[in-house]
Amino acid sequence: MHYLRKSLICAAMVVSFGASPMVGAQDSIEVEIPEGSVLSDGQLSKEELAHYAIVGQRQLVYLTEKAMEQYSSELLDEEPNMPAAWMLMMDGETVKRINIDSQVGDAPAQVRILMYRAALKSVARRGKINAVAILYTGKVKEGSNEEALVIEHEHRLGISGNKVIPYDLDKGKVNYSDAVTSEKPFQLFYDGKPNSGAIQG
Repeated sequence: MHYLRKSLICAAMVVSFGASPMVGAQDSIEVEIPEGSVLSDGQLSKEELAHYAIVGQRQLVYLTEKAMEQYSSELLDEEPNMPAAWMLMMDGETVKRINIDSQVGDAPAQVRILMYRAALKSVARRGKINAVAILYTGKVKEGSNEEALVIEHEHRLGISGNKVIPYDLDKGKVNYSDAVTSEKPFQLFYDGKPNSGAIQG
């Protein structure tokens, strides 16, 4: 698949959102415009592309913060942590949680992640949503007891990545450490970039 790589204004690509563990001043946005996306017609200036990159990043931050608020309570209960997914609707404000519990039964976490991806891809390809986030937990590294929250996120404006956020539980609170962000191929809104060196989510 042909990708158009746009050189955006660096100053517009660095976005700070305060003390959120999700996005800090050091996070930069690299937007690849996948073929068939809403930005791939070549009609937009660098300034307009930079504007849309910032809009997309802000919407992803908003979505992931709302998702984390809800998911944090599940980290505190006694039940095993299962994946969960949210989507940001086209108005840029309404966040909806996807519920596939009735369809998955006792399926393990990895199967649930695949099912969430399939469900979200179906909605995303029909142009019904702006962004998606799938949240699940795992170990920071093999053999470690340190837990991490993983957030797979994509935006229809050309942003796709994973965030890994180590956390610990202390007196009924979830304490998050700094997030580590990595690029991932598109899976939901567009087809993934072939031969990408990015980490698969």
